[in-house]
Amino acid sequence: MSADPLKDDIQSCQNKHEEDIPKSSPFDFVIKQFQGKRSSPGKRKEQPSAIKKFFRGFDFGKSEGKDKREIEETEINNSEADDQSEKKDLSVEDGLSHLISEAESPFGEQRFNQFMQKLGKKPNSKNLDLNNCALSAADVTELASLLPFLPELEEISLSWNGCVGGTLKALTVHFHHVNLLKVLRLNNCRLTAEDVTSLGDAFEIVSQLEELDLSWNSNIGGKLSLLTKKLQKGCKLKLLKITDCNLTAKDGESLAEILNVIPNLEVLDLSINKYIGCSMKVIAQDLKNVPGLKELNLHMCGLKQDSLQGLDTALQHLAELRKLDISCNKEIGGGFKDSTVHLASLKNLEVLDLHQCGVTEEDMTVLSQVIPLLSSLQELNLSSNKHVGVSSDPLLGRLRFLPKLKSVAISNCGLGEESFSSLAEAALHLPELEILDLSWNKCVGGNLKLLLGALKLATEIQVLRLSSCNLVAEDLALLTLLTRDGHLARLRKLDLSYNNNISDEGWVVFCQGLAVFKELSELDVSLRPSSCRDCGMWFGELLAALSKLPALAELGMQRWVLSESQRKRLESFNQDNKRNIRFDC
Repeated sequence: MSADPLKDDIQSCQNKHEEDIPKSSPFDFVIKQFQGKRSSPGKRKEQPSAIKKFFRGFDFGKSEGKDKREIEETEINNSEADDQSEKKDLSVEDGLSHLISEAESPFGEQRFNQFMQKLGKKPNSKNLDLNNCALSAADVTELASLLPFLPELEEISLSWNGCVGGTLKALTVHFHHVNLLKVLRLNNCRLTAEDVTSLGDAFEIVSQLEELDLSWNSNIGGKLSLLTKKLQKGCKLKLLKITDCNLTAKDGESLAEILNVIPNLEVLDLSINKYIGCSMKVIAQDLKNVPGLKELNLHMCGLKQDSLQGLDTALQHLAELRKLDISCNKEIGGGFKDSTVHLASLKNLEVLDLHQCGVTEEDMTVLSQVIPLLSSLQELNLSSNKHVGVSSDPLLGRLRFLPKLKSVAISNCGLGEESFSSLAEAALHLPELEILDLSWNKCVGGNLKLLLGALKLATEIQVLRLSSCNLVAEDLALLTLLTRDGHLARLRKLDLSYNNNISDEGWVVFCQGLAVFKELSELDVSLRPSSCRDCGMWFGELLAALSKLPALAELGMQRWVLSESQRKRLESFNQDNKRNIRFDC
């Protein structure tokens, strides 16, 4: 017997109350199980107090049946209220479960795999590469519906799909499913003003975005502010490419205004926007806000001398700059004499491209002093500046002070025998040289022997361009001799095009020794557009050599006239030798 009579009475009342409650049928149990009804510890029904239960056992003038009905009604009402509360909790919980299961759904993964296979692409949940896939508007819509199944996506590349234009909003509204996105490439997608606006709105969602490439979308011109005004301070963008987008001077001002909110920017490419040069002074003033900038591409931007001066002032803030491309801005010629004060301070600069900049003799005087001070320089392009070759200042001779140079391009620079000799001597001190372009310098012909010493030492040389250099048979014989002696062993690309003065005998000797270029992948022996010649006795030697060049993939032979039998032999060469050489005849 219990030591506490009150507890016994309360327990007795509880037992009676439980007997009075209608029993649930087996069907009710099944329904509750089907609905996934669960009782949460924090949501349990409030139990009646012991006193209330005790007095329910007495009849105070009420019939037993009526009292029983009231009890049942009360319990049913309480049960319904609790059921509604639990259903609300479960609906939220089920909604979250639905979102989780949707992202993890095997069906969603299967749909994504099928979509990629339809486009001939390998599925990758982190890198969505659909470049040049001829996407339709329906494909873009379907892709948008798949984003919820790609929560780990970091890269999206949709470049060269014109139908993306006008449909980008269908994608960006789902970007909250891919908030880990770091790279977005939309080159040549025919983007519209609405697309640019949608992309701007998406910046608030994809806060991790580091690379944005919008190149070759001409409709962006005049509308860049629709994008830039949405960028928020602390944006993580590291790369911004807007090449050939028809940008205006106003776009340049919009760009300048956001440089202070993208302090992590490392690559800025504004190439082939010829009207942006008018706002370059404004942009240059704000480049101080991106001190970590490593690459600045301003190729063909309509720069003028005053633009160059403003840019030079900005260079004092860009100590980390690795690449500077201001090529194809002819109107800056003559401005270097007043705009190179800070260029020499770029101790980390590795690439300097000044080709086709209208460089004058006065400019050469200054550049001859500055360029040799760029101790980290690896690539230098001075091509298509006629005064490089005729200047009395020894810039080419001073390249010896840049031992890290790997690429030197001096094509079409009007080299004379003296300047070519200076270059050849400097090349003796460039042991890491990999690329040498001397094309369109007529003085090279008959004088290639001046480079003999440098080519012997250049053990890393991989690309040699001697197009339109007035080469003669002796020059080709020299190249063959060098290779037989173990030099130029790593040569992969050899351009001998437009050298019409080479005799058939010279080509025969060259083709007989061609097999020693074991790593050669590209060879061009084309003639000038205004001429043609019969492909004579050296053709057989050429075919014999090709079978011994395992790496060769491309052979240029334009304007060489082949006989019917020669053409058939060439056409059957790949099949007979199980090769896939592209013959450009």
